[in-house]
Amino acid sequence: MTPARGNPSRDRNPSTHDRETDVTGTIQTTSARRVPANTMRRTALAGGVLYLMTFLSIPRLALFGPVLDNPDYILGSGSVTGVIVGIVLELIVAFAIVGTGVALYPILKRQNEGVALGFVSARVIETGIIAVGIISLLAVVTLRQDAAAGTDAASLVATGQGLVAVQNLTFLIGQGLLPGINGILLGYLFYRSGLVPRIMPALGLIGGPLMISSVIGQLFGVNEQVSTWSLIALVPIFLWEFSLGVWLVVKGFRPSAVAALLANERPSDAPALSSQPGAMAATKAGAA
Repeated sequence: MTPARGNPSRDRNPSTHDRETDVTGTIQTTSARRVPANTMRRTALAGGVLYLMTFLSIPRLALFGPVLDNPDYILGSGSVTGVIVGIVLELIVAFAIVGTGVALYPILKRQNEGVALGFVSARVIETGIIAVGIISLLAVVTLRQDAAAGTDAASLVATGQGLVAVQNLTFLIGQGLLPGINGILLGYLFYRSGLVPRIMPALGLIGGPLMISSVIGQLFGVNEQVSTWSLIALVPIFLWEFSLGVWLVVKGFRPSAVAALLANERPSDAPALSSQPGAMAATKAGAA
């Protein structure tokens, strides 16, 4: 009796399918790791440019001075160009702030996704609070231009002072308290990951609590917005955010830190894809 012959191709190359599966999985894994690495420079550049754009708010004190310092501003007349320019700059800053969170999230989540989400959420809240302040200033400008003749001056002044008070509070919370919180969150992520020299995020970790304490002191009347303590609290955060923006634009992320983050990440889809053909082959073999 002649013995049954198996499939010649299967007998000669019993491990061909397994080798093909391994090669496919390797290619998928390599591609999954190479693609993010190729985009890291663009991510760093976008984050750096957006961080530098947030410093467009520096002229706000001079541009908003007439509104913030003069209780009777709403009763006056004349050009409001300076205030409008300041409002436009604040809008740009607001979009840049939320943009920093969106741009940096893909790399920051590889270090700690929960903290990275907290950072993005804080940036979104900061943008929303700044937007409220912008609306209050626009309302003052509108009332100054469109107030009907015979409108009670005392009522207008009271309304204007209320809107200015809203602007001052939104500045204190949106550009005081929240930058302190962001300094801690972002400083932690960059310090642990080593994506930039650690001396830089250390400034954020130091300045964050100082900024928060300064804002709390202002809320309770312990210190003023323009005071020695407020200046001391501001300097580390200013240096941290400015140095981060410049470094990301000029240098980008440190390659060794990026490689470490990518090496620690295990793509979830590659093992699943590579295991499916093997499972199908085992099923067919069992059926045969």
